[in-house]
Amino acid sequence: MIEARHLRVLRAVAATGSFSAAGRELGCTQPAVSQQMKALEASVGTPLLVRSGREMRLTQAGEALVRHAVGILSGLTAAEEEVAAIAGLRAGRVRLVSFPSGSSTLVPTALAALRAAHPGTRVSLEEAEPPRSVELLREGDCDIALAFRYERATGGRDTEAGAAAGSAGAVDGEWDDLVVRPLLKDRLVALVPERHPLARGESVAIGDLAAEPWIAGCPRCRGQLVQVCESAGFTPRIDFATDDYPAVVGLVGAGLGVAVLPQLAIESVRPRGARALTLEPAVRREIVALTLPDLAQVPAVAATLEQLGWAAARQ
Repeated sequence: MIEARHLRVLRAVAATGSFSAAGRELGCTQPAVSQQMKALEASVGTPLLVRSGREMRLTQAGEALVRHAVGILSGLTAAEEEVAAIAGLRAGRVRLVSFPSGSSTLVPTALAALRAAHPGTRVSLEEAEPPRSVELLREGDCDIALAFRYERATGGRDTEAGAAAGSAGAVDGEWDDLVVRPLLKDRLVALVPERHPLARGESVAIGDLAAEPWIAGCPRCRGQLVQVCESAGFTPRIDFATDDYPAVVGLVGAGLGVAVLPQLAIESVRPRGARALTLEPAVRREIVALTLPDLAQVPAVAATLEQLGWAAARQ
């Protein structure tokens, strides 16, 4: 294997014409240069220099290697400088995947702080909900995934607009292979039209909404909503379904039904014509940032995780 240090010595010998002059240029002794050249010739398996008295000239193989050495060494220098910039957070790239309500609340605050502290670090953002966001992380298509899971489990899978569906629990050990950075606990809230009789209160039991028409999420989310409501003793009458939480807020504000959404979703949309109430019994989802163990050691990824934690603490 050809080593970069041997190429540097060969280039110096070719430029100066002797081992002693090359040693002076490189700051080492003439015997050290000679040993480096012998090691290089042994690794390539052919002579690189022809020595005749005090004169020294390159063989055809030596000339070819010197010609390539210029590009190789300049490329290594550029690589060293780029790696040093990334390690020092003067450069770097982070691919972030987040669910929608995280994208509109936690992510902007975190990325603004990251840019102010490390302007050379670039972050790309893609939206996906768990479990898809976690799959993207494991498949190598992102560096950090914002995800969530519910503290209280009644079965099913987590979905962003499906937060209206109540509590879907995480499978034990599902994130054991990942670095988990807890961010915050996001409580679900009930959303009712502002002229609804229950809107005058501060909280509402889900059972008090048994007779109401409901706005639910996608079919998968709808199944979760049915499970939560049935655990409270009733089956919801679902009039509308949408996986877009601004649409959920709009439908509730128009008096077309009630819904349950995460607090973060409410904060990112102005609930015109609707009133948010504390839901009883409490259902919370744990919001986390996930990455792979090796990626957690990358300075730009570590800095992004830190800023996400800071943004969550401000909520």
